[in-house]
Amino acid sequence: MEENNIKNENTEAEQELALDRADEVMPDYAEELPETGEYMDTAVTETYDASQIQVLEGLEAVRKRPGMYIGSTGPKGLHHLVYEIVDNSIDEALAGFCTHIEVEMLPGDIITVRDNGRGIPVGINEQQGLPAVTVVLTVLHAGGKFGGSGYKVSGGLHGVGSSVVNALSEWFEVEVSQNGHVHYQRFERGTPTGELKIIGDTKTTGTLIRFKADPEIFTETTVYEFEVLERRLREQAFLNAGLNIRLTDKRNPDEINEQEYCYEGGLSSFVNYATMSRGLTPLHEQPIHFSTVSGERSAEIAMMYNDSYNEILLSFANNVRTIDGGTHENGFKNALTRVFNEYGRKYGILKDSDKNLSGDDVREGLVAVISVKLTDAQFEGQTKGKLGNTEMTQLVSQTLYNKLMTYFEENPAVAKAIFNKALEASRAREAARKARDQARRKSALESNSLPGKLADCTDKNPENTEIYIVEGDSAGGSAKNGRDRHIQAILPLWGKMLNVEKSRLDKVIGNDKLTPVVLALGTGIGDEFDITKLRYHKVVIMADADVDGAHIRTLLLTFFFRYMRPLLEHGYVYIAQPPLFKISKGKKHVYAYSDAERDKYMAEMGPGCDIQRYKGLGEMDAVQLWETTMNPEDRIMLRVSLEDAVEADETFSILMGDKVEPRREFIEKNAKYVQNLDI
Repeated sequence: MEENNIKNENTEAEQELALDRADEVMPDYAEELPETGEYMDTAVTETYDASQIQVLEGLEAVRKRPGMYIGSTGPKGLHHLVYEIVDNSIDEALAGFCTHIEVEMLPGDIITVRDNGRGIPVGINEQQGLPAVTVVLTVLHAGGKFGGSGYKVSGGLHGVGSSVVNALSEWFEVEVSQNGHVHYQRFERGTPTGELKIIGDTKTTGTLIRFKADPEIFTETTVYEFEVLERRLREQAFLNAGLNIRLTDKRNPDEINEQEYCYEGGLSSFVNYATMSRGLTPLHEQPIHFSTVSGERSAEIAMMYNDSYNEILLSFANNVRTIDGGTHENGFKNALTRVFNEYGRKYGILKDSDKNLSGDDVREGLVAVISVKLTDAQFEGQTKGKLGNTEMTQLVSQTLYNKLMTYFEENPAVAKAIFNKALEASRAREAARKARDQARRKSALESNSLPGKLADCTDKNPENTEIYIVEGDSAGGSAKNGRDRHIQAILPLWGKMLNVEKSRLDKVIGNDKLTPVVLALGTGIGDEFDITKLRYHKVVIMADADVDGAHIRTLLLTFFFRYMRPLLEHGYVYIAQPPLFKISKGKKHVYAYSDAERDKYMAEMGPGCDIQRYKGLGEMDAVQLWETTMNPEDRIMLRVSLEDAVEADETFSILMGDKVEPRREFIEKNAKYVQNLDI
């Protein structure tokens, strides 16, 4: 989960940018005639002919519109450069020619990726008249993955990965060990600085790529995060049993960090790790593992049930994470529900009068990984978020149905434990339905479906409005008096709310701390959530800057993540940033949001300053709260967004789950990031 600073949301720079964009779309549509004062449409008089059609040569298109190829030029796109190069090495492993991959982060945030595969071909490509390695690195849609014999299965199917990284690098170097020689070529912003040449002899084969991201493209940052790369590389090691991947951070010579990943257990190791790292308790000792091969297609599934109430389903196609699912996920879900109901009926676990178990029931507490491999994989877009090959539905469905039915019959004790979990989920789902109906009737009779403590705003357009969820009645009172009543609504909360990580939906619905939030937002929760009914497009959590406030923020964020996740996915959730200090001298005063800012203002004002440390929001009056935390012109807010739902899921499970040890490890590892928190 990533938090982005938002300050002065309608800044002059943003307004100028908006005007520039408007000018691009509507360039001087109206021009005043000096004599008549009338207006004429001048846009139709502009010439639009063949001379205005631009053709971008080579990799120029990539540099012109990088977001089309890597998603963004922010941190996510920056790390995507590494993924593209590593994925090519992974494809060599899929083809059976690579066993080791080494990734190094060097001073200056230079990246090197080395593998012991066959090496990119260095012979002359007849179509281009250039060495094949040069073509691969400078021509879009050039590669060995378009139906030739080089790769039967691969994740990089569009032939743009390496060339895109080259185009977006300040400089890029490649060394290919092949045919007894080491071949070398250098590029700058996608353009070769010289021809491919031999720089040495070798008895090995493989490819070494070294590059530095271009700061002209990645203006926000060119600094890589070790943890981000670590998660991706560990995942790839799980997906390719026996493949050795090493990640080394050499950016600080005094603190070299090296991690090596190799998992002979493959997907079984993956689900074990996903279960244990979250502090979950398995319902059976070993993961359930199946695999099948049909021609040039294969499917592998590993699954393990635990005592939590949440589902973790990870799917991959040719080692590419399919975050939006697809045909393989559909086949898995359909077959899983079918197995539970047929097995339950066959062995009397489900009585004739019982309703069938739903998909949500049979997937509660499930950690599952699905990995399929196939030729001519059909993904939606270059980001490959969803698999579209219809034949994979049947392959995955048949594999799971046949083998899971056999597994349950051969392991009745495991089947019983899992079925008890599903039956409890079914009963809780029915209880949640009744609780939801009761809550609806009660709320409709009491207050027209709005909580009594809500101080609503007058503007009814969600795009203009915001709701502050405020800790405590005292701070809520100040917020009500200091707000802009036209666009700002205030909902005070009191006491600690329910930890939904440890509760099913039937306990969440009707909870006296959470119900006001649900009613105020108007969207419903769980499977009935409807983002179009959201009454405010800024949902602001405003809590004290202390441990209790941090706990309340975490509880609310956990609730939003588990039962109202689209709020986070659409970027509607914010965290208010009240100041920590008020520095006064004479009639002048300023607010500081950190210790460093406090020291800066004290130095500027000189001796004799009066320092007030705000322990809580309740210490501020209405004017101070407006000036510092609620005025859209001056406030600082953090927008909460989901960069990686799986990582967020793991974080919430660790922080809000039952196990102490994973939580302690997480806090010790991340304590260095905590600032301005009185502990």
